[in-house]
Amino acid sequence: MCGIVGYIGTKKAKPILINGLLRLEYRGYDSAGIATIEKDGIKLVKEKGRIANLNSIDEINTLEGTIGIGHTRWATHGKPSVENSHPHYDNSKTFAVVHNGIIENYHELRKFLEDKGYTFYSDTDTEVIPNLISYYYKTEKDFLKSVKKACDDLKGSFALEILCKDYPDNMIVVRQDSPLVIGKGLNENYISSDIPAILSFTKDFYFLNDREFAVLSRKNIDFYDNDLNKIEKPIKSIEWNTASAEKDGYDDFMLKEIYEQPNAIRETIGSKLSEDEISFNDFSISKEYLQSINKLYIVACGTAMNAGYTVKNTFESLCKISTEVEIASEFRYKDPLVDEKTLCIFISQSGETADTIAALKLAKSKGAKTLAMANVIGSSITREADYCIYTHAGPEIAVASTKAYTSQVVLLNILALYFAEILKTTPKKELSELKKELLELPKKAELALRTVAEIKNFASIVYKETDMFFLGRGLDYYTALEGSLKLKEISYIHSEAYAAGELKHGPIALIENDVTVIGIITNPLLVEKTVSNMQEVITRGAKTLVITNQNIDNSQFFKVINIPETNPRFAPVLSIIPLQLLSYYISKAKGLDVDKPRNLAKSVTVE
Repeated sequence: MCGIVGYIGTKKAKPILINGLLRLEYRGYDSAGIATIEKDGIKLVKEKGRIANLNSIDEINTLEGTIGIGHTRWATHGKPSVENSHPHYDNSKTFAVVHNGIIENYHELRKFLEDKGYTFYSDTDTEVIPNLISYYYKTEKDFLKSVKKACDDLKGSFALEILCKDYPDNMIVVRQDSPLVIGKGLNENYISSDIPAILSFTKDFYFLNDREFAVLSRKNIDFYDNDLNKIEKPIKSIEWNTASAEKDGYDDFMLKEIYEQPNAIRETIGSKLSEDEISFNDFSISKEYLQSINKLYIVACGTAMNAGYTVKNTFESLCKISTEVEIASEFRYKDPLVDEKTLCIFISQSGETADTIAALKLAKSKGAKTLAMANVIGSSITREADYCIYTHAGPEIAVASTKAYTSQVVLLNILALYFAEILKTTPKKELSELKKELLELPKKAELALRTVAEIKNFASIVYKETDMFFLGRGLDYYTALEGSLKLKEISYIHSEAYAAGELKHGPIALIENDVTVIGIITNPLLVEKTVSNMQEVITRGAKTLVITNQNIDNSQFFKVINIPETNPRFAPVLSIIPLQLLSYYISKAKGLDVDKPRNLAKSVTVE
């Protein structure tokens, strides 16, 4: 997750850029930088760490330019460092670029440019962009056409701000699957990935669609489609207060974070995964070590534990490693069978969960290798572990976890594929197909969000109920656990999740007329069995909601919500989205505080 700001006008750009970056800093970035056009060309200042570190550099006070771009970065490609921070130059320092998003084919583009004589100074995917623009500029001699040609070569997501020293009175911006807004002022224009960063300067905004270009000057903005035909864009006035701005206009942080999931998944995939390979920055593990372990533990609490459950079978079936999922608060007190032949994975959104950290220390004391997965760089759990990897969900403000959960499920799956690739325990063809499916998840998550109207309507019917049940088989059972937890957390409705085959072993006694039962059906091998279990509750008067990507007879259920089809291993990433929305809209219908449910805290730092 990255944040970008830009300014072109009559004032000094530097303080405006710094102000905008500070408004984004609550997201928890690890580096920052700005570039301005000065009398002798483009000047660039960047530093790792917080915005205060950047602002304390003497050189930044020499910037006088009235056109500039700024960036805050959370490392995806390359470790946090000055070299990897944005903005990035091309080799000739004719262009400077900041980038929000992921360039999936940067390896190929980098090799292409290296073969043409270009040199690279960072580990980022972004550095290919200014050099690619430079490559086309040699023949096109035109700023916009060169940017357009470069964008045609890019695969992935991007929001770009681009400066060219030969065009000191212009800036070009373009977006694809990453947010970007343009704020209109009087003889000045502002650009940002987030409205809050520039809301104090203007209330009037233009919103770019994918593959639309804007050429900005101080007084004008010219818009172009992907074929560089001029187009008109409407301006929209935003009347938000500060709190609304931080929520990007959503009523609550939870809803905002639910809708941020496609991008959070995309950023978590980041540079780690392509159709050709899987790699982790600053983390590698040997085949010899993986072959030496006889057990893998996944240890976590609450939602993070449910994420672990969803990938247990993937580690076992693809990597052939016996895998256990444990509640951290139980693991730390049970004298677990852990030794030097055990790898323990500890998951915590905040990286500060007390029980999980204590469990990690216990595992280390018994000789196990430990791997931490967190969403916060430099958090306690990542400092304690032997290895650490990060989701890139961005800050999660609402107490009930949504985008952190789906990002954890995605990252765990990438890790399982990575281990299988090293161990060669799964055929290459199967791994390749799974990689392709993972890369499709961001777009499929966007489609899953389109169920919102149906979900909102169902919530309006059931929000007064006091008990609900969730059923599923296989991985759908673990989705049921997470769906049930969400409902408990924010609506205070008692709910239970059961493996659907266990229904007849007791829980069916609780089913009576008009009780709501929610079924999740995403595995084609388990459709008939789960449908049969759902029919058992229907005959006892239950009102049924089914979340599915399978071809079933909708007429037998009260309501069916269809989500995109994917490999069953990854279905929990998509099937949980309607259940998150359901919990949210039930809570709203009850008039509850969605972001701050009673008795709960975001980071549980006590036992």
